[in-house]
Amino acid sequence: MRLLRALLCAALLAIATTVIAAGSATAAPAACQSSKRPVILLHGTFKKSGSTWDVLAPELSRGGWCHYALDYGNGGLNPVAQSARELATYVDQVLAATGASKVDIVGYSQGGMMPRQYLKFLGGSAKVNSVIGIAPSNHGTTQPLAKLLGATFCPACDDQSAGSSFLRALNDGGDLVGSVKYTTIATRHELVVTPYQSQALSGPRDRVTNVVLQDTCPGHFTEHLLIPHSRPAAQWVINALQRGGVADPGFRPRC
Repeated sequence: MRLLRALLCAALLAIATTVIAAGSATAAPAACQSSKRPVILLHGTFKKSGSTWDVLAPELSRGGWCHYALDYGNGGLNPVAQSARELATYVDQVLAATGASKVDIVGYSQGGMMPRQYLKFLGGSAKVNSVIGIAPSNHGTTQPLAKLLGATFCPACDDQSAGSSFLRALNDGGDLVGSVKYTTIATRHELVVTPYQSQALSGPRDRVTNVVLQDTCPGHFTEHLLIPHSRPAAQWVINALQRGGVADPGFRPRC
């Protein structure tokens, strides 16, 4: 276990160095018209949009959704509250570009949790219809690496450590905000946001669906780093979007 943690730490450090060197540059949202709400895609910590949405983005295009990917927080390293402010600005830009009144948000890892800061503290619940999280860090991770990395160069890692002051404030009073709808998509083979059950949100069935991939695809092996590239996960996202943000618990993806 110690060797695994050491190897994971080394890998994350290498990825982070690459992300920091590359920086973040998100183009202004292009005008786009659709009968469907625009979708904003949010990558995770140590990630950028281009390496995250290779499976889902084409599906959204084929389905007729206008979709936009935000590179935020210097590769997701900055404090989550700071990244949420970037999201607030970007949502306004997308609404202006599309003429829509609300957006749907699909986020991976930190990107599935960070919008909840925007909803709760920055007025986002009036502009967001749903948040669909793929392996979202909604209640943090018990991995000690989160604190280790946060103490060096990744404030967002510390924010995502289970029990952090950031997460206590975010989750105080319940998981849901306003009338926003939610879907979470998790894998039992989770190695980063642990335990995987911490990703789920509590709320009524007309507001929240929590999905575990292996419940419908028992032989599907995907862990945290691979789940945004999982085709069953993408199918769950499309199902949730088609149903206003709350996936159908009875849906059966192609495994």
